[in-house]
Amino acid sequence: MKPTLVFDYDGTIHNTMVIYESAFRNTYEWLVNNGYSEKRELSSAQISSWLGLNSKDMWNQFMPQLPKHIKEEASRQIGENMVRQIRNHKAVWYPGARRVLDELSLFGYRMVILSNCKIAYREANWTEFSMERWFSVFFDCESYHFAPKTRIIQEVQKQFPGPYVVIGDRKTDMECAKACKSPFIGCAYGFGEKTELLGATYIIETIEQLPEILENI
Repeated sequence: MKPTLVFDYDGTIHNTMVIYESAFRNTYEWLVNNGYSEKRELSSAQISSWLGLNSKDMWNQFMPQLPKHIKEEASRQIGENMVRQIRNHKAVWYPGARRVLDELSLFGYRMVILSNCKIAYREANWTEFSMERWFSVFFDCESYHFAPKTRIIQEVQKQFPGPYVVIGDRKTDMECAKACKSPFIGCAYGFGEKTELLGATYIIETIEQLPEILENI
């Protein structure tokens, strides 16, 4: 029986920095202009390190001193900016992603997405990329009150039979795999630090290596 494939989205399928960096920098400028932050230089690497975290964890890590309502407003601005870019066809998937998903579908794999994202972001991507062609469900963390992936994976297990293989680029994805006692394929091309993937069952340097790896599981 082929495993159910549980994909992370940002940094695994979606090259999110294409739309996230500009959205973040616009919101950060708003924070500075309104006196919520002193101006400081932020590298692209630092900004990309927040991808894969849910919005609450991201702001608590980056600017924990901000009042809750300002964090929520900043998160809203970034989210709306990204959704707008997706609808304007600015979002980009990694090279070969569609071909790989076509191949896996042809091989008979059931596939779902489990992402630390918001509902509007999920819906925009689902529509823009016609993701129903490949995926049964796109699980977002907002629908589960921003619960960790280790909790949301239980919903995947309720809806889809095992075994499972989890595929992602961050430590949270590997923890998700451990929670459902499944192999983990770490995506070294994503946004996580290399050390986050230590202990992965397999490491891939491009998404195009995925079908071959799955044949060995």
